[in-house]
Amino acid sequence: MDHLAPIVILGGVKFDLAAIIMVIVTSIVAFVLARLSVRNLSVDNPGKLQNFMEWVVEFVSNIIGMATDFKRGRVYLSLGLTLIIYIFIGNMLGLPFNFITEAHGHATFLGMDLFMNGEEEAHFAWWKSPTADAAMTMGLALTVIVISHIQGFRHNRKHYLKHYFEPWPFFFPINLIETVAKPLTLGLRLFGNIYAGEVMIGVILGMGWVGIPALLVWQGFSIFVGAIQAFVFTMLTMVYIGQASIHEEDH
Repeated sequence: MDHLAPIVILGGVKFDLAAIIMVIVTSIVAFVLARLSVRNLSVDNPGKLQNFMEWVVEFVSNIIGMATDFKRGRVYLSLGLTLIIYIFIGNMLGLPFNFITEAHGHATFLGMDLFMNGEEEAHFAWWKSPTADAAMTMGLALTVIVISHIQGFRHNRKHYLKHYFEPWPFFFPINLIETVAKPLTLGLRLFGNIYAGEVMIGVILGMGWVGIPALLVWQGFSIFVGAIQAFVFTMLTMVYIGQASIHEEDH
């Protein structure tokens, strides 16, 4: 039997409780990691976690430097750090295990009825990567795209407005389509890679003990994919912000 998402319907809108719970869990893990990394800062004898976070800061600084002028783009360092850490943690959470509950005829959560899709018996999956939910990744993508447009209009208005009509004015519809497509490609790329990885894990688990070696290999590969996707999302965010707000007027 396929695993269903624990969905409740409020005011005609479907809410995936697993996605909401995992977004909260990811936020807590990221916050705790950040707090622990700065708890005992030391110049002479930094701890392992401090060294790791310093490496992450340098890595994100290099991303900004590759995407745009670092001197002007360094103000987005905290945004880049937040994105790469949050997305990487979110990508990893769905790998270790899953939590399944079974319901017969009727299922509730805190007094709310769960959507069972007309089934008399259902298995609900409560643990997954939040980035395996399209609504979450599209929310992230829309957030960074909106930020890029706001910053472009605020700090580089002339170039920002002019680029919609380049290289010729009749390219305006094409440039507009490109603007609309950016959040779609940014969000769906992240969602597609992580969701496909979790589906593959489910298929391997269905093979029983025979699939254990394949599961170990696939989880190792999934860690690599999760890291790459966090990097790509952060890199493209800095590229989009740089193009809109830091691009030189005479380019």
